[in-house]
Amino acid sequence: MGTASDAPAAEEQPQEQAPAKRTLVFTYGTLKRGFSNHPLLQELAQAGDASFVGAAVTASRLPLVCGPYRVPFLLNLPGQGDRVAGELYAVTARGLARLDELEGVSRAHYERLPIAVDLAEGGCARVDSAVAYYAHGGYAAELWRRSGEKGYPEYSHAVADGYVRRKDRPQGQTFLEQIRIFVSSQS
Repeated sequence: MGTASDAPAAEEQPQEQAPAKRTLVFTYGTLKRGFSNHPLLQELAQAGDASFVGAAVTASRLPLVCGPYRVPFLLNLPGQGDRVAGELYAVTARGLARLDELEGVSRAHYERLPIAVDLAEGGCARVDSAVAYYAHGGYAAELWRRSGEKGYPEYSHAVADGYVRRKDRPQGQTFLEQIRIFVSSQS
């Protein structure tokens, strides 16, 4: 009969940690490669908090419009607009918090909501579990009216021409005030 000292010692090997849960985030504007806010995704990727999944397009038609300073907004108005081209990223909770901050989620600039997208590679696989940053519902319909109910299928460099970075915008007004002035002006 064995004694306690005969029992195998508890292994001191480090346990494998499950990979951090990731949220699939569809980007359609300045977070895309080659645009002004993409360095944030690069920083997150270097820290292990984001990875590029692939090019994607929205599964349904949605309006993509430009607001003040050529800032892009995806509007949660299904059936309007076009299928919008963008990029899909897998992002950790820490990365998502950084994106929420950039997109002003707590300040009602954008809201993070579910979206279905089709991946461009691999036979257009459908992804139903992604999220995107939509224009906040408090002003989305006004942006659509202000755009003449016309949008873009992609936020390209031609569409973005005239974009003004946040640091270069007038500092005397909040972004929501800038949006309200924009939607109340004539196109």
